[in-house]
Amino acid sequence: MREIRHEPNAPTRVRSLRPGAVIDAHRHDDHQIAYAARGVLAITTDAGSWVAPANRALWIPAGTVHAHQAHGALQLHLVGLPATDNPLGLERPTALSVSPLLRELILACTGMPPDETPERQRLRAVLLDQLRASPQQPLHLPAPRTPRLAAVCEILYADPADSRTLPELGRAVGAGDRTLSRLFRAELGMSFPQWRTQLRLYHALFLLAEHTPVTTVAHRCGWSSASAFIDAFRRTFGHTPGAHVP
Repeated sequence: MREIRHEPNAPTRVRSLRPGAVIDAHRHDDHQIAYAARGVLAITTDAGSWVAPANRALWIPAGTVHAHQAHGALQLHLVGLPATDNPLGLERPTALSVSPLLRELILACTGMPPDETPERQRLRAVLLDQLRASPQQPLHLPAPRTPRLAAVCEILYADPADSRTLPELGRAVGAGDRTLSRLFRAELGMSFPQWRTQLRLYHALFLLAEHTPVTTVAHRCGWSSASAFIDAFRRTFGHTPGAHVP
């Protein structure tokens, strides 16, 4: 059984993590906002994973067991909030849009001394106001529970560019495509094509954080062309993947 670290207080601080670095599973008694000013952050829980590029932040509710992983050189800004401060009433990890003002508030909070001063309290009050106005983003990749569905997902985790159809993948794991299609919707809340696209976009973010060229990312993630990848990326993230490549 894995050991889960308990940290009563969620820290407010900045951490620099090298590419591939992991913060092992732990939980806080406080809520926490995690924001990557540089690189891409992924958090994993038993319910699945969430990913955040620089225009998203991750809300991590109090008590949630989670692990962090850095993709690219990560500059991670963490803001701890008391369990009583939950402006959106969120009970599970959620990706939130980060406006320019919210970004500056997060950077200001993590750049201040840790003392609980009137200035910090005022800054936190404005930050909470901005969180209330932050749209939630569908950047969750749910985790499968049943073995047959998990086997299909593991194949695609290993190679997001695998273009086999659901019936073909089903034959590889000994499951019918109708059963698998039902399980995708029942367990993961989305169709097989939707889940595979989400997985490919996640993988694309990780590759872009490592400065992989856009055309190479498109090929390694299973898109038929760079233009098809760029269109899918823009629809989901609101900007082109070129913004992630220097």
